[in-house]
Amino acid sequence: MAASSLMSLGMRAMTASYASMQVTGHNIANASVAGYSRQQAELATAKGQYTGAGFFGKGVDVASVTRSHDQFLTRAAATAKSLSAMDETLAQRLKLLENVFPTGEMGLGYSVGSFLNAMVDLASRPGDTATRQVVLARSQDLASRFNAADDQLDTLQAGVTSDLKTTVTAVNGLTKSLAKINDQIAASRGLGQPPNDLLDERDRIVSELSTKIQVSTVMADDGTVGVFVAGGQNLVLGAQSVDMRVTPDPLDTSRSALALVDGSNLRMLDEASLGGGSMAALLRFQNEDLVDARNMVGQLAAAVGSAVNAQQELGLDLNGDGGKPLFQVGAPTARSSTNNARDASGNFLATVSIATPDGTVLNAADYLMRPDPAVANGYIVTRLSYPQETFNRTADASGAFEVDGMQVTVTGTPASADTFLLQPVANAAGGMNALIQDPRLVAAASPLVASVGAANTGTGSIASLTMVEAPDTGSSAEVSFSTGAGGQLQYSWTVTDSGGAATTTGPLDWNDEGVVPPEPYSINGARLQVAGVPKAGDTISVTAIDPAYIGANNGNALALSGLRDKAIVGRSESGGVYSGGALATDAYAATLADVAVRVQTAKAASTISTAVSGQAELARSEVAGVNLDEEAARLIQYQQSYQAAAKVLQVAQSVFETLLQTAAG
Repeated sequence: MAASSLMSLGMRAMTASYASMQVTGHNIANASVAGYSRQQAELATAKGQYTGAGFFGKGVDVASVTRSHDQFLTRAAATAKSLSAMDETLAQRLKLLENVFPTGEMGLGYSVGSFLNAMVDLASRPGDTATRQVVLARSQDLASRFNAADDQLDTLQAGVTSDLKTTVTAVNGLTKSLAKINDQIAASRGLGQPPNDLLDERDRIVSELSTKIQVSTVMADDGTVGVFVAGGQNLVLGAQSVDMRVTPDPLDTSRSALALVDGSNLRMLDEASLGGGSMAALLRFQNEDLVDARNMVGQLAAAVGSAVNAQQELGLDLNGDGGKPLFQVGAPTARSSTNNARDASGNFLATVSIATPDGTVLNAADYLMRPDPAVANGYIVTRLSYPQETFNRTADASGAFEVDGMQVTVTGTPASADTFLLQPVANAAGGMNALIQDPRLVAAASPLVASVGAANTGTGSIASLTMVEAPDTGSSAEVSFSTGAGGQLQYSWTVTDSGGAATTTGPLDWNDEGVVPPEPYSINGARLQVAGVPKAGDTISVTAIDPAYIGANNGNALALSGLRDKAIVGRSESGGVYSGGALATDAYAATLADVAVRVQTAKAASTISTAVSGQAELARSEVAGVNLDEEAARLIQYQQSYQAAAKVLQVAQSVFETLLQTAAG
């Protein structure tokens, strides 16, 4: 009996040692396999055998093979990896965006400056054809630079859409694999042992999925895992997966959005709820950084084009005609959401159009517009870019209202849930063109000229005359100076039309700046800059230019060149008086700084999140990873255990042989 028990003990010990060595060898072989969790044989004492002398142990049994796994650390590592992937993708995209805004001679700021500097040369030689041709060449170059910047932004947008589609294809493949593994795990649950390799593969897929879109997981009673995105949208439930799709954004079909396929319907995913992952970064780059960049370029194009055109139209060309627009910029756009209410014919119940008469007062922003449920014909308009602001407006009988430099017109009656996207400057750069090809059509001359009275006794002289409004060339005007209360020098002006009717305005106090008159006034559309100090009784006459001197007059060329040093981008207007704003070159410099800050912020965030992800993965691998030194030590331990068990069997065999020989004798 003792020999039999000894034999059984040795056999069980050898089996346990062999199983442990097999598991250790499996660990060593899979040490470099991504997602593999260290496995170990779980040994349990075999039940003892009762004899009259008591219970005799029967060695050890292999109870199970388990994997080293910590659910919390695995989930934390996947979340950290998701954020790291988002920050890294965003940093890469912003680096590409930085290339749209070069410095030096390749930049838009330099091109704007070169164009306005050409106007300075024109003011020196207003009748020179070659100088005028340089102005037109600079205008062509400026328009081309804006077009090129817009094309680069379009290329970045196309890249976002392409990468989203590629990533969505990968996500759909992963979710299908995950659903299949879920099915296999559920099928093996009745076997009583954990399917370790399947569980490892499931965790690996979830980890890889997290790099593309942040997911949350919920364990089910059958051992499967449910995967959810965007705050609770199911992606995988048991053995069923839901496909993801890239679809045009409902508000702006030139952009992309994500949706889940729900039968014949699509469940749109809110970009703000996606959390981390490369797709969240792509959508954030598209909907924030790319939109802001396009609007900043568009604002500059709209401002320069509007300011130059407005001044050009106030001058006279070499033919004696009023100036024609020098630039065309892309038209503002109002987009209706594809989800807006429609009539039986499929047409929208309401449409919106916008006009932007003055591009210098526009903001670098898109606007979201929706009906105000509390006000009849009321609308809520929200500026989407910094500084964000919400406006409440009520349309007049024609459906029109003004907001932030836009003239908005609503046609029809929108449903309460309708939304509209207003884009005043998004297309300005892409649609910019230089319209004038004939150098004679550059309006360098002023339609009015000023001269001081022959009998003046003061030191006042004409520094400049700038047209600010369209004049009546059949009228004449005279500025007269007088002494007011307390000896203050004052001035008034009288405009006499072609019929002899006179209109007098004033008196106004003289100021040291010598601007006659100040904003928002004008003298028959003109504003004077007076040098020196006039005296009471002095006069200044403003009359139409003699056609014979148009080629030599540089009045409007001076005004055009003055735009170089005038705040024309993003300024505010109230009652005809402008304030704030930035120079064109300063506005481009501010754009460069804005993009550079975004790039550096994204780089810093990527560096930090990559380090955090590495630490989280290290913490997980310390629990679940394979340590080759440790496994080698265990392999020696199990080998020695196996050899000891073999020795027990050898002793048992010797005992049996001795017993058999004794019985035979």
